[in-house]
Amino acid sequence: MLELKNVMVNYGVIPALKSISFKVEEGEIVTLIGANGAGKSTILKAICGLIKLKGGAITYQGDTISGMGAHLIIRRGISQVPEGRGIFANLTVEENLGLGAYVRKDKAEINRNLKVVYDRFPRLFERRKQVGGTLSGGEQQMLAIGRALMAAPKLLLLDEPSMGLAPLVVKEIFKIIKEINQTGTTILLVEQNARMALSVANRGYVMETGQIISHGTARELRDNEDVKKAYLGH
Repeated sequence: MLELKNVMVNYGVIPALKSISFKVEEGEIVTLIGANGAGKSTILKAICGLIKLKGGAITYQGDTISGMGAHLIIRRGISQVPEGRGIFANLTVEENLGLGAYVRKDKAEINRNLKVVYDRFPRLFERRKQVGGTLSGGEQQMLAIGRALMAAPKLLLLDEPSMGLAPLVVKEIFKIIKEINQTGTTILLVEQNARMALSVANRGYVMETGQIISHGTARELRDNEDVKKAYLGH
């Protein structure tokens, strides 16, 4: 479904991604794990067309999307939940969700999608007239995910969904991520909480200083001694 081939990105003269190659197959949850600054978020920005590649190519459903505008990429069915949630704090929950569907014209389908989002996140329905900035951290994360789902994505990119959340809320968010995948949405998950990421993922890639240093099934990575020491603890 998604393939990166020898993708390189520089920030000025500093290499941020050094010849990154990996695939995400339809229906999977694939996770990228690694320390801060490893290049995980940069990969998501590159996929979304938010930063230019220095080299390599990104293909989605067989077509090259690297070099394509971000507004065109979202129309093809790729949606991102950014790090730090990025909700519109002064807009209501319902207005935030409506903005998630801005590229769509099918009003009946948009309304159907809105109902699906409210069914999945009952708290958002309860707070639909409330401004986003007054929600708790967990509710804001639910709103950010709900807004991304309003674009009806085939591929959902999640950037650090557990950041700054209490352990019980993290557990709930990851349960929701699994449910979204089970309804047919492919997921690429960037996450520092490697233990939680590998508990829901099919496969994973470990990143360090702009490179992939290890990959395998979630079970293989959980059992890998180096991964255990660096990211899972004992």
